[in-house]
Amino acid sequence: MPFLAMHLSRQPGPLYRELAGVLRDELQRMNPGDYLPAEVRLAARFAVNRHTLRRAVDELVLEGRLLRQQGKGTRVLAKPMIYPMQAASAYSASLSALGHQVEAQLLLRRVRPASHEERGYLQLSAAAQVLELTTLRLIQGQPVSLIRHAFSLLHAPLLADYQGGSLRQHLSQRGLPLTRTFSLIGARLPSREEAARLLMPKHAPLLSVQTLSRDLAGQPVELSLSTSRADRFQFQLAL
Repeated sequence: MPFLAMHLSRQPGPLYRELAGVLRDELQRMNPGDYLPAEVRLAARFAVNRHTLRRAVDELVLEGRLLRQQGKGTRVLAKPMIYPMQAASAYSASLSALGHQVEAQLLLRRVRPASHEERGYLQLSAAAQVLELTTLRLIQGQPVSLIRHAFSLLHAPLLADYQGGSLRQHLSQRGLPLTRTFSLIGARLPSREEAARLLMPKHAPLLSVQTLSRDLAGQPVELSLSTSRADRFQFQLAL
Protein backbone atom coordinates (compact mmCIF):
# COMPACT_ATOMS: atom_id res chain seq x y z
CA MET A 1 0.00 0.00 0.00
CA PRO A 2 1.51 3.38 -0.93
CA PHE A 3 1.98 5.84 1.93
CA LEU A 4 0.87 9.29 0.82
CA ALA A 5 2.35 12.46 2.31
CA MET A 6 0.09 14.08 4.87
CA HIS A 7 0.07 16.29 7.96
CA LEU A 8 -1.54 15.56 11.30
CA SER A 9 -4.45 17.67 12.47
CA ARG A 10 -2.70 18.59 15.75
CA GLN A 11 -5.68 17.65 17.92
CA PRO A 12 -5.46 18.30 21.69
CA GLY A 13 -3.47 15.57 23.42
CA PRO A 14 -0.10 13.92 22.75
CA LEU A 15 0.92 14.11 19.12
CA TYR A 16 2.29 10.59 19.10
CA ARG A 17 -1.14 9.19 20.06
CA GLU A 18 -2.78 10.98 17.14
CA LEU A 19 -0.11 9.57 14.86
CA ALA A 20 -0.61 6.09 16.34
CA GLY A 21 -4.32 6.37 15.54
CA VAL A 22 -3.62 7.31 11.92
CA LEU A 23 -1.16 4.43 11.52
CA ARG A 24 -3.57 2.02 13.24
CA ASP A 25 -6.21 2.77 10.61
CA GLU A 26 -3.75 2.38 7.75
CA LEU A 27 -2.52 -0.98 9.02
CA GLN A 28 -6.01 -2.34 8.30
CA ARG A 29 -5.21 -1.98 4.60
CA MET A 30 -1.85 -3.71 4.83
CA ASN A 31 -1.10 -7.43 4.81
CA PRO A 32 0.49 -9.39 7.66
CA GLY A 33 4.22 -9.56 7.00
CA ASP A 34 4.41 -6.21 5.20
CA TYR A 35 7.12 -3.82 6.39
CA LEU A 36 6.53 -0.22 7.35
CA PRO A 37 8.54 2.37 5.41
CA ALA A 38 11.78 3.50 7.04
CA GLU A 39 11.47 5.81 10.04
CA VAL A 40 12.99 8.76 8.22
CA ARG A 41 10.39 8.44 5.44
CA LEU A 42 7.46 8.16 7.83
CA ALA A 43 8.67 11.08 9.95
CA ALA A 44 8.98 13.23 6.85
CA ARG A 45 5.58 12.18 5.62
CA PHE A 46 3.85 13.28 8.84
CA ALA A 47 6.15 16.24 9.45
CA VAL A 48 7.15 14.97 12.91
CA ASN A 49 10.50 14.20 14.48
CA ARG A 50 11.71 10.62 14.77
CA HIS A 51 11.16 10.56 18.54
CA THR A 52 7.44 11.23 18.05
CA LEU A 53 7.26 8.62 15.32
CA ARG A 54 8.97 5.99 17.50
CA ARG A 55 6.55 6.63 20.35
CA ALA A 56 3.61 6.15 17.98
CA VAL A 57 5.08 2.91 16.65
CA ASP A 58 5.77 1.79 20.24
CA GLU A 59 2.03 2.06 20.93
CA LEU A 60 1.25 -0.28 18.04
CA VAL A 61 4.00 -2.71 19.04
CA LEU A 62 2.49 -2.96 22.53
CA GLU A 63 -0.94 -3.59 20.99
CA GLY A 64 0.51 -6.50 19.02
CA ARG A 65 -0.10 -4.86 15.65
CA LEU A 66 3.58 -4.42 14.74
CA LEU A 67 6.80 -6.34 15.38
CA ARG A 68 10.25 -4.75 15.36
CA GLN A 69 12.97 -7.04 13.98
CA GLN A 70 16.58 -6.11 14.56
CA GLY A 71 18.29 -5.22 11.30
CA LYS A 72 15.16 -5.85 9.21
CA GLY A 73 12.55 -3.26 10.09
CA THR A 74 9.02 -3.18 11.51
CA ARG A 75 6.49 -5.73 10.26
CA VAL A 76 2.72 -5.82 10.32
CA LEU A 77 1.34 -8.67 12.44
CA ALA A 78 -1.85 -10.61 11.90
CA LYS A 79 -4.76 -10.29 14.30
CA PRO A 80 -4.50 -12.34 17.52
CA MET A 81 -5.03 -16.05 16.95
CA ILE A 82 -7.81 -17.90 18.72
CA TYR A 83 -6.92 -21.29 20.19
CA PRO A 84 -10.00 -23.48 20.82
CA MET A 85 -9.16 -25.15 24.14
CA GLN A 86 -10.90 -28.50 24.56
CA ALA A 87 -10.09 -31.74 26.37
CA ALA A 88 -8.56 -33.42 23.33
CA SER A 89 -7.19 -30.30 21.61
CA ALA A 90 -3.54 -30.19 20.61
CA TYR A 91 -1.74 -26.88 20.07
CA SER A 92 -0.25 -27.59 16.64
CA ALA A 93 -3.16 -29.57 15.22
CA SER A 94 -5.82 -27.10 16.38
CA LEU A 95 -4.09 -24.03 14.94
CA SER A 96 -3.06 -25.84 11.74
CA ALA A 97 -6.72 -26.75 11.20
CA LEU A 98 -7.50 -23.03 11.32
CA GLY A 99 -5.08 -22.41 8.46
CA HIS A 100 -2.05 -21.24 10.46
CA GLN A 101 1.48 -22.39 9.68
CA VAL A 102 2.66 -23.86 13.00
CA GLU A 103 6.20 -24.90 13.88
CA ALA A 104 7.46 -26.40 17.15
CA GLN A 105 11.18 -26.22 17.87
CA LEU A 106 12.85 -28.24 20.62
CA LEU A 107 15.01 -25.86 22.67
CA LEU A 108 15.98 -27.98 25.68
CA ARG A 109 15.92 -31.57 26.89
CA ARG A 110 17.02 -32.40 30.43
CA VAL A 111 16.40 -34.69 33.38
CA ARG A 112 15.99 -32.92 36.73
CA PRO A 113 14.44 -33.46 40.17
CA ALA A 114 10.67 -33.12 40.15
CA SER A 115 9.23 -30.09 41.91
CA HIS A 116 6.74 -30.49 44.75
CA GLU A 117 3.93 -29.47 42.38
CA GLU A 118 5.03 -31.94 39.70
CA ARG A 119 5.25 -34.77 42.22
CA GLY A 120 1.69 -34.07 43.30
CA TYR A 121 0.12 -33.79 39.87
CA LEU A 122 2.09 -36.63 38.25
CA GLN A 123 1.81 -38.88 41.34
CA LEU A 124 5.57 -39.29 41.74
CA SER A 125 7.68 -40.28 44.73
CA ALA A 126 9.57 -37.74 46.84
CA ALA A 127 12.89 -38.50 45.13
CA ALA A 128 11.51 -38.75 41.59
CA GLN A 129 12.98 -37.05 38.55
CA VAL A 130 11.20 -35.74 35.47
CA LEU A 131 12.12 -35.36 31.83
CA GLU A 132 11.70 -31.70 30.88
CA LEU A 133 11.29 -30.64 27.24
CA THR A 134 11.12 -26.96 26.36
CA THR A 135 9.58 -26.07 23.01
CA LEU A 136 9.16 -22.81 21.13
CA ARG A 137 6.00 -22.46 19.04
CA LEU A 138 6.07 -20.26 15.96
CA ILE A 139 3.01 -19.29 13.96
CA GLN A 140 3.50 -17.89 10.47
CA GLY A 141 7.21 -17.84 11.35
CA GLN A 142 6.72 -15.61 14.41
CA PRO A 143 7.45 -16.85 17.97
CA VAL A 144 4.27 -16.93 20.02
CA SER A 145 4.60 -19.46 22.86
CA LEU A 146 7.19 -21.12 25.06
CA ILE A 147 6.11 -24.44 26.58
CA ARG A 148 7.87 -26.43 29.31
CA HIS A 149 6.69 -30.04 29.41
CA ALA A 150 7.41 -32.31 32.39
CA PHE A 151 7.07 -36.10 32.09
CA SER A 152 7.71 -38.98 34.44
CA LEU A 153 10.88 -40.84 33.43
CA LEU A 154 8.58 -43.81 32.81
CA HIS A 155 7.67 -42.18 29.49
CA ALA A 156 11.20 -41.06 28.54
CA PRO A 157 11.75 -43.93 26.04
CA LEU A 158 8.80 -42.72 23.96
CA LEU A 159 10.33 -39.24 23.79
CA ALA A 160 13.93 -40.25 23.11
CA ASP A 161 13.65 -39.53 19.39
CA TYR A 162 11.52 -36.39 19.66
CA GLN A 163 13.26 -33.52 17.86
CA GLY A 164 10.40 -31.09 17.23
CA GLY A 165 6.85 -30.85 15.99
CA SER A 166 3.64 -31.71 17.83
CA LEU A 167 4.35 -33.56 21.08
CA ARG A 168 0.76 -34.80 21.26
CA GLN A 169 1.03 -36.28 17.77
CA HIS A 170 4.45 -37.78 18.57
CA LEU A 171 3.07 -39.62 21.61
CA SER A 172 -0.17 -40.63 19.91
CA GLN A 173 1.77 -42.25 17.08
CA ARG A 174 3.59 -44.31 19.72
CA GLY A 175 0.43 -45.55 21.37
CA LEU A 176 0.04 -42.87 24.06
CA PRO A 177 -2.78 -40.47 23.14
CA LEU A 178 -3.37 -37.79 25.77
CA THR A 179 -6.36 -35.79 26.88
CA ARG A 180 -6.40 -32.54 28.84
CA THR A 181 -7.61 -32.90 32.45
CA PHE A 182 -7.49 -29.23 33.41
CA SER A 183 -5.87 -25.94 32.47
CA LEU A 184 -5.16 -23.04 34.83
CA ILE A 185 -4.95 -19.70 32.98
CA GLY A 186 -3.13 -16.69 34.40
CA ALA A 187 -1.17 -13.61 33.34
CA ARG A 188 2.18 -12.11 34.32
CA LEU A 189 5.16 -10.20 32.96
CA PRO A 190 7.82 -12.16 31.06
CA SER A 191 11.28 -12.98 32.33
CA ARG A 192 14.26 -11.60 30.44
CA GLU A 193 14.70 -14.95 28.66
CA GLU A 194 11.01 -15.21 27.74
CA ALA A 195 10.94 -11.67 26.35
CA ALA A 196 14.02 -12.41 24.24
CA ARG A 197 12.66 -15.73 22.93
CA LEU A 198 9.24 -14.29 22.10
CA LEU A 199 10.57 -11.01 20.65
CA MET A 200 8.40 -8.93 22.97
CA PRO A 201 8.86 -5.99 25.36
CA LYS A 202 9.64 -6.93 28.97
CA HIS A 203 6.71 -4.81 30.21
CA ALA A 204 4.08 -6.48 27.98
CA PRO A 205 1.91 -9.25 29.51
CA LEU A 206 2.13 -12.99 28.98
CA LEU A 207 -0.69 -15.51 29.19
CA SER A 208 0.33 -18.53 31.23
CA VAL A 209 -1.46 -21.88 31.04
CA GLN A 210 -0.65 -24.84 33.27
CA THR A 211 -2.12 -28.07 31.90
CA LEU A 212 -2.30 -31.61 33.23
CA SER A 213 -2.79 -34.31 30.60
CA ARG A 214 -3.69 -37.96 31.18
CA ASP A 215 -3.66 -41.16 29.13
CA LEU A 216 -6.80 -43.08 28.19
CA ALA A 217 -6.63 -45.00 31.46
CA GLY A 218 -6.75 -41.75 33.43
CA GLN A 219 -3.14 -41.85 34.57
CA PRO A 220 -1.30 -38.48 34.65
CA VAL A 221 1.41 -38.25 31.99
CA GLU A 222 2.36 -34.61 31.39
CA LEU A 223 2.33 -31.36 33.33
CA SER A 224 3.03 -28.44 31.01
CA LEU A 225 3.37 -24.70 31.45
CA SER A 226 2.91 -22.55 28.36
CA THR A 227 3.66 -18.83 28.22
CA SER A 228 2.22 -16.99 25.24
CA ARG A 229 2.21 -13.41 24.00
CA ALA A 230 -1.08 -11.94 25.19
CA ASP A 231 -1.17 -9.63 22.16
CA ARG A 232 -0.92 -12.56 19.73
CA PHE A 233 -2.97 -15.25 21.40
CA GLN A 234 -6.51 -15.74 22.70
CA PHE A 235 -7.99 -18.86 24.30
CA GLN A 236 -11.52 -19.96 23.46
CA LEU A 237 -13.04 -22.27 26.06
CA ALA A 238 -15.68 -24.81 25.06
CA LEU A 239 -18.32 -24.81 27.82
